[in-house]
Amino acid sequence: MTMPAARNLGIVSLTTLLISAHYGLGFVLGTAEKSFTGGPAGSLYAVAVGLGMIALSLFARFYWSRIDPLWTLLGDHYGQPVKIGIGLMSWASLIGIAAVQIISAAAIVGITGLPEVSTMLGITGLLCLLSLLPIERVSWLLRGLLLLNIVVLISALWQLDQGKAYGQAMLDFWPSISHGLSTEAIGIALSTVLLVLIDMKCQQFVVRSQSLALARWSCILSGLILVALAFLPAAVVMAAQQAEVAPTEVAGKAIIPYVLSWFGGGAHKPLGIVYVSSLALPALGLGSNILRIQNKASLDIANLNDTYQNQIGFSCLNAFLALCIALKGGEIVGLIIDFYAAYLSAVWVPFVAYLLEQAKIITFSIASVRLALIVGGAAALMALGMSLFYPNAVWFNSSELTILSMGLGFSSVALISAQAVGSLPFLLNRNQEEFEA
Repeated sequence: MTMPAARNLGIVSLTTLLISAHYGLGFVLGTAEKSFTGGPAGSLYAVAVGLGMIALSLFARFYWSRIDPLWTLLGDHYGQPVKIGIGLMSWASLIGIAAVQIISAAAIVGITGLPEVSTMLGITGLLCLLSLLPIERVSWLLRGLLLLNIVVLISALWQLDQGKAYGQAMLDFWPSISHGLSTEAIGIALSTVLLVLIDMKCQQFVVRSQSLALARWSCILSGLILVALAFLPAAVVMAAQQAEVAPTEVAGKAIIPYVLSWFGGGAHKPLGIVYVSSLALPALGLGSNILRIQNKASLDIANLNDTYQNQIGFSCLNAFLALCIALKGGEIVGLIIDFYAAYLSAVWVPFVAYLLEQAKIITFSIASVRLALIVGGAAALMALGMSLFYPNAVWFNSSELTILSMGLGFSSVALISAQAVGSLPFLLNRNQEEFEA
């Protein structure tokens, strides 16, 4: 078992880190984009993130006591193929998240009037360059800028309508969701909550809590704060629409950057630049960090030396794949959840098998768990490709439910079938012994 860094995080530090792990551009711009056309219901993804954080408190004991991330736990228990398989699925999911950072950064810079495609190409090159530089030490600055963004958004909302839209967004959220509950809403909520429960971005902080009790309360507190923050982007969008601040040609994903520039006096004014930078710089930092993680995963999977030449090669490859997805376009929230749904569809069944064995309920064979991961991962990636390139072929009118049903369904069938086949010789021998007796 790998010992974590010193367990010295108190409730304030841990709660702040857990919030910053999820309060990013997908949370802000994705919610704004959904709210631009969907009103208060656009906050669903952000609310589901908060609810997932609260549910994570139920897993706090497991993560806090086991310490190691899932790919290490399952890989040590079921073998190197499982570890590599989870690494591959994690790498694949990060392609979509990197694409989201490119789309988000392009939307932010786009308020200056620069062409979208050229902006995406330039941002991709910049992300590729930054991923090769040791800038991990400034991650605290990027998180600080996002926290500054919360203050700026609240101030802008207050100037727009004294915060009335926030209360309206909260009051209208559940009625707008529950009225004619759609399969799309179910897919978004289910995928997001399940993702947060196995999201290693949070696990790395939970294991550093001073105590298990603090870990649980930090999960609950951060979840409640994230739920409260979930309605902030939607409220800003609604207030801006009512005040007719944003011109009609501004896209949904760009309305928050536009409002920030308006609040600062314009995109070319000093305050406007500062406020917009509170989103743009974290986009570059998060995007380059994702590429850095992908580069390390690629080197580990390919079993190559961590040389500068290999880093450059994989950085260019991973950035190119992310750019291809970004150029295709799509909703921010949709891209995030589709790629994460593919990851969790492959990992959840082996994870549940591990939990059942630890609880001494049932022990699945190593072969059955490996087959479940391979089959589930392949099915999930096929469904992901279908949702990206053949959206008319998705089931239930929800790409998320299509990916989940295929990934989890095939993975479960593979696990149970392989376990049954593996148990067949034992059952036959047992029946023969009973017959002879």
